[in-house]
This record gives sequence, C-alpha cells and structure tokens, in this order.
Amino acid sequence: MVGVNAKFIVFFFLAFAIFYVNAHIAEFDEYWKQKAEQAKKIAHDAYDPHPELVTEQLNEDVGILLSGKNSTRRNLYGKNKGGPCKSTNPIDNCWRCDKNWASNRKKLASCVLGFGRRTTGGLKGPYYVVTDPSDNDMVNPKPGTLRHAVTRRGPLWIIFSRNMVIRLNQELLMTGDKTIDGRGADVHIAGGAGITIQFVKNVIIHNIKIHDIVVGNGGTIRDSWNHVGFRTQSDGDGISIFGSSHVWIDHVSMSHCTDGLIDAIMGSTAITISNCHFTRHNEVMLFGASDSYSGDQLMQITVAFNHFGKGLVQRMPRCRWGFVHVVNNDYTHWLMYAIGGSQHPTIISQGNRFIAPPNEAAKEVTKRDYAPQSEWSKWRWRSEGDVMMNGAFFVQSGKPLKKDRFTRHDMIKYKPGTFVTRLTRYSGALKCVVGRRC
Repeated sequence: MVGVNAKFIVFFFLAFAIFYVNAHIAEFDEYWKQKAEQAKKIAHDAYDPHPELVTEQLNEDVGILLSGKNSTRRNLYGKNKGGPCKSTNPIDNCWRCDKNWASNRKKLASCVLGFGRRTTGGLKGPYYVVTDPSDNDMVNPKPGTLRHAVTRRGPLWIIFSRNMVIRLNQELLMTGDKTIDGRGADVHIAGGAGITIQFVKNVIIHNIKIHDIVVGNGGTIRDSWNHVGFRTQSDGDGISIFGSSHVWIDHVSMSHCTDGLIDAIMGSTAITISNCHFTRHNEVMLFGASDSYSGDQLMQITVAFNHFGKGLVQRMPRCRWGFVHVVNNDYTHWLMYAIGGSQHPTIISQGNRFIAPPNEAAKEVTKRDYAPQSEWSKWRWRSEGDVMMNGAFFVQSGKPLKKDRFTRHDMIKYKPGTFVTRLTRYSGALKCVVGRRC
C-alpha cells in the first residue's frame, strides 16, 4: 500500500502536463490545484486494500435476495405489471417496493453496493427543483436550471418539476455532494454537451436519459458557486469522471455520444455503475487514462446489473490498471469484443451472460492490447459463473481467485449468469409515477 501511494504521488505531479491536455482546464490556477490535491487525498482514503471482500459482499447480497432469505422475494418477479413490486436485484430491492418513494427519495442513498457503497450524494442537503430546461448562461446560470443546481454550494438533492429535454451548451461541471434524481419525470440530457465530474466527491446520477452528446466548444464556464474558469473543448463523453471518488450511476439510459458513454480516468475510484441500459455506441466505457498513468492503479469500480444492448461495438468496459468487478450484467450485443484492457488491470467477471455476435472473428469476450501473451498471462482476468452463448468464450489469465493473498475466505457463492435476465429486467431509466411503486 505504501508503494502504491508513493507511485501515485509521483505520477500525480508529473501528470500536471496531462491535466492541461485532458482535463480541459485552460488555466490550472490555484483553485484547480487545490481541488486536485483534495481529490488525490480522497482517492487514497477511498482505496480498499482488500477489494475482493467488496466483491464478496455484493455476491452475498444477490444470493440472499434470490435464495428466499429476503422477505420480499415472493414479490420480486410478478408476471403482471400491476403486481406488488418489481424489484429484481438487491439495489432495487432497497427502494423500489415503496409506493411512497417520492416522499422518501433520499432512501436511495442507502441502497448503493459495490465500490461506490459509501456514496450518499446530496443526502445531507435540501431538495432543489429544476423547473427550467434552458442552458443559456454559462457564467451566471439562471436559477431553476440544472447548471445552476449542480454548481451550488453544499449538498443538494436535485429533482425535476416535469418532463424535459436539456440541451447543454457546454459541459456540465458538477460540484460534490450532489444527487441528480430524475424519478417522476422523463428527463433527457441530449443534443448538446455531457456531464463532467472532475476533482470532486460524492455524486449520484439516477434515472435520467443521456444521448446524442456532442463536443463542447469550451469557453468561460462556471464550475462552482465561487469559481469561473476557462475550459478547452470537451470530448463529447456522456459522463466523464476525472480524478473523482464516491460516484454512483444508476438506472441511466445512454446511447450515441461523440466519445465514450462513461469514462473514469485520472485517479478516479470508489465507483458503482448499476442498472443502466447502453445502446447504439462504439466505445462504451473507458476506465483508466492511459498506459503510462499509474495513478489509476487505485481505481476500483463495480459494474453490476446493466444491460449492454443493441448497436454496441466494444469497451464494456476497456480497463487500464485498477480493479474492476463485472457482475450479473447482460451482454446481448457487441461487434468487436465485450471486455478489454491493457496495463495489467484486475478484472473479475462473475455471473454475466455473454451472447456472441454471428461473426466468427468476434466470439471472444476479451481483448488484451499492447502486450505479448507472456505478459498478459499474468494479468488477473477471471470468469466465474458466466453464461457463454452463441460461441462466446472468455480467455482467463492470472491466479485463480481462491488463491488470492488478499482474500480472507473463499468467494461467497454468486448467482450464475442464468439469473441475469431477472436481475437486469428493469435496467435503464424507469417510468416512476408518484403514488405507485416504481
């Protein structure tokens, strides 16, 4: 752990030059230097030296829910939509069976599992109601707009007064301790720039649709209640997580962005991506900034209960460095490969369903880049309980999980990929109606 920290500190300061290029910060002033230092410390504190224990806990929660030990099991899989509850996995089971969810919105903050499990978003703050979908003033955003909400001081739980399509004129720079909660409205972030979570902590993005995101031209943009800075051109990511920790993305539908749907880079960690639906995109998720940036070895991400659907090509995810738990996702479409990486990331794939495309050259789930077999054979990429269909196959490497020196006991029995259609049945943004179970 000491060695990891030392390397991270060295590369953090060497990376200032990279920040200028990749962070889209035209002037790395004292404000941004202070935020970067704070973010680095938070990432160190968030790093779990025993990540396998986090994967065990998630597997145990799924097992309890599906074994009948949970009292709500009889309500999980009702055949008709008028049934008492539509909860299908342990995250949803935490809140979706409450018909009074609109009065108890903040219950959601206690439901996250995996590496982002300590994320509470705007739990400790008041509600902020977005009433205006416009985004016309980047420096002094209009009260009632989403840009005004996410740049306010202190925790906020942000909700929406009605259905709306928000076209962001420039990237939406969020401050920490915020929840964007789209339940009860049909909210689209579309046709403009995407969301940037940079050098902050504690963000929840829940139940919105993000699609058709384009590159922002940059310019003078407010990035907090007390700072305005000049930004270079943004990449066109749907959600960009840069040097940030404690982030939870849940029940988000995403498609067709200029760059990635979700990127997590430059020392970001303690992240859970769950219950999302991804469609119509080439490079879906990138975890890790570059092969040369070893600061991403602190990265720990859970990808759970998501549906990777029609029109996807690759990177579900593509990983550099770090530790990624890919559990109980449904991979029904890809054109090139599903899970890839370089620079010895640890990838634990458990209980997923992989349905390979008809192309005989694309049956392999995995892809390793920029390394000979003599090197990548040492990377830990393990598959347990995955269902392989239509000729799909996962090339494993590295030590078996049960022999891991960090594991205090054997991996708890997870649910195999045959359960995935149940666990991911309601992935993506939900149509939640006030007064009814969501």
